[in-house]
Order: sequence, then C-alpha cells, then structure tokens
Amino acid sequence: MPDRKQAPEIVDAVNFHLALKPYQKIVLKNGVEVYAVDAGAEEVMSVEWVFYAGNCFEEQNLVAATANFLLRNGTSRRNAFQINEHFEYYGSYLNRACYNETATITLHCLTKHIAGLLPVVRELITDSVMPEEELAIYKQNMKQRLKVNLKKSDFVAGRLIDAALYGEQHPYGKYSSPETFDAVQRETLLEFYDKYYRDGKLIMFIAGKLPGSLEQLLNQHFGDLPDSHVEAKSAALQPASEMKSRVTNDPEGVQGSIRIARPFPNRHHPDFLKVQVLNILFGGFFGSRLMSNIREDKGYTYGIHSFLHNHIQHSAWMISTEAGKDVCEAAIAEVYKEMKDLREELVGNEELMLVRNYMMGSILGDLDGPFQIIARWKNIILNDLTEQYFYDSINTIKTISAEELQSLAQKYLKPEEFYELVVV
Repeated sequence: MPDRKQAPEIVDAVNFHLALKPYQKIVLKNGVEVYAVDAGAEEVMSVEWVFYAGNCFEEQNLVAATANFLLRNGTSRRNAFQINEHFEYYGSYLNRACYNETATITLHCLTKHIAGLLPVVRELITDSVMPEEELAIYKQNMKQRLKVNLKKSDFVAGRLIDAALYGEQHPYGKYSSPETFDAVQRETLLEFYDKYYRDGKLIMFIAGKLPGSLEQLLNQHFGDLPDSHVEAKSAALQPASEMKSRVTNDPEGVQGSIRIARPFPNRHHPDFLKVQVLNILFGGFFGSRLMSNIREDKGYTYGIHSFLHNHIQHSAWMISTEAGKDVCEAAIAEVYKEMKDLREELVGNEELMLVRNYMMGSILGDLDGPFQIIARWKNIILNDLTEQYFYDSINTIKTISAEELQSLAQKYLKPEEFYELVVV
C-alpha cells in the first residue's frame, strides 16, 4: 500500500522511459500487409484501409478527393442512405479522407460488430458506382463551401503559400476552383476508382480490443483483392520566384493572415529530428519564443505557431498566424527578430529543459491508447521508416545541445530563404 501521507517523487518527463508497443503483422493471402495493435480496456476497435490513391496519382485536379468522398455514396446493391443506415445501426462510424500520397477509409466500431461491418466496407472498395446524382450534389456543396471559404483570409493564405512553396501544378500546391469541380466527370472517377481502389495497393492498420477471428475475417473479405504494385509518383517542385507577396482578398477586412515558410527536407534527412526540437523552441508550443514575444509581450495575435509539414516526399517549415492588418508587418519583423536571436545566442538550460519536458510529455500523450499507438506506427510505416526512428527521436530530445540548436538556426533560420505572404 502506498503511503498517502508521503508525496510521490516528482520526475521530469525527460527522465521517462518511453517504449512504443510493438505491432502484430499479418499478411493476407493476396500479400496485403496488416499492422495491428491489440490493446485497450474497452471492447472497441478501429480499422483503417490505406490506398495509394492520393492527389499524386490523379491526372486531373480533384479526381482523387472526389472519388474518395463518393466511395460510400452508392453501390450496385445499396444507395447512400442505406449504406449510412447500415453503419449507424451498429453504432459505428465510417469516414474517408484523401491526402497527397494516400487515401483512406476508417472504421470505428464495437469489436463484437466487426463481422457485420467488414462485408459492407468490401462492397465500397469493390462495387462503388458513384451515382451521377450524388456527384452533382457533391459538386454543388463543394462549390458553395469554396465560395464561403474564399472570403476568409486564412483559407486563401493556406492555398497561396502552398502554391508558392511547391508550384501550382504540384500535388502539394494545386488548389480547387468552381471550374475544376465542374470539369470532374463520373467516367473519370470510375477509371481512377478501378485503378487505385479495386485494383490498387492496400495497407491496413488496426487497433483496439481485437477479436480472435480477426485474421480469418480479413482474409475472407479482403484476402482476394488484387493488391497491385503502385509506384509513388514524384512531381518536380516549381516554387514561385517572388519571395514576398501582399494580397488584398477583402478590402474591408480588418485582419491579415500571415504565412512565412521555407522548403525543408523530409523525415529521412539527418537534420529533421533535431530541427523538430528547434521548431518547438521557436514556435511549436504555447511557451515558445514566438508565442512569448508576439502574443504575450506585443499582443499582436491570439496565437502564432510554427511547424514542419508532414508530407512524405517533400516538406516545409511554416510559421502561421492571424493579426490585425495594421500590425502584420510589425509581427513579421518580430518573427525575424526571434530567428536572429536563435542564430546569435545560445538557448539557456532552463528553457531547453522546458522544451525537452514538453516534447517528452507530448509523446507520452501520443502513446495513451491503442488508436494513438497505431497512428504513430502508421506515420513510421508510410514514411518508409523503422522503429528505430521513434527511439532516435527520443534520444535527440534528451541529448541535443544548445550549440547544435544554434548551428541549426544558423543553417535554416535565414529570412532570405523564407517565402513571406500576407492576405488581408
């Protein structure tokens, strides 16, 4: 029995020993790889089907996202209402999402109902018909949503900075318009669906309280899919030549959206893990340099953040905030001031320890439960990394020195290498 009169010893998060729970790997009869984490106290589970069917694989803008959205909007046996009703009957939640390289279908459900749900997911993967009327509704809704979003400075800034970094024709930089929605045709969607879903490349990630019959169920419903080899397409970067832009989106607007960003290598670069620590120090959490200066001291904004894009092929280092349009230029000047300080001065031990503890605590939170654990494994596997990457990141957090951080700041935090955008 613990002594309740004696307070427990306080241990800094940096001294925690963190371990990533291993996955169980299942290979179905057709070669489909399944990564599963059996954990958790509740009888719930998640199943994620990941297809190499993202924006990088489309020949026409919006085809990948539209095909992914319409997956559950009708098969030859069920219409959209019947599909949704089936999943709701079992108290489950089915979602889909399209990213740059991949597209996903995600199911959350009670473990006891998984056998009744997998056949319908198979139906979506092998028998979606993408009805013309559902496509018309989707186009109408998306064009209306786009019309509303284009009035928002932050939405416009997000589109423009990606286009500047990667190029308007690059999968990471291209964006939608009413005309691109109108140009999407059902026949093109079905061709994309046949190639990248019915005959595409599939990886599965499963977590939660898993049934003993899981492998049998997966082989029964997905073990005969083609699982073709799909080559990831690499598009050439075409960054903008103009480094600084000021855009007036709403002449009556009172707020400006600021984006300051530079290209950056992906996770395989030897500096990536170390720069993640520098990023947190610079602008990655509430106690960062940017927050302390631009929010707390100057009062220019409610929040300012910096982060590294989580793209597979290319990445970028981004600073993002919204501020009153009369103080946007002053806020940008302070961002560059903080870069200068990091280049010229060593970070103190107390501040560095705060960053170490924050990052270790964040990782601890990310490992709290089976869904979070499988999400971390998914990130590792889809980026073609190994388990060692997790432990290397922890070691980097614990051991990186102030001198290394200053050297990285001198290498990467150069104002002349950043694109600068303000949208009012």
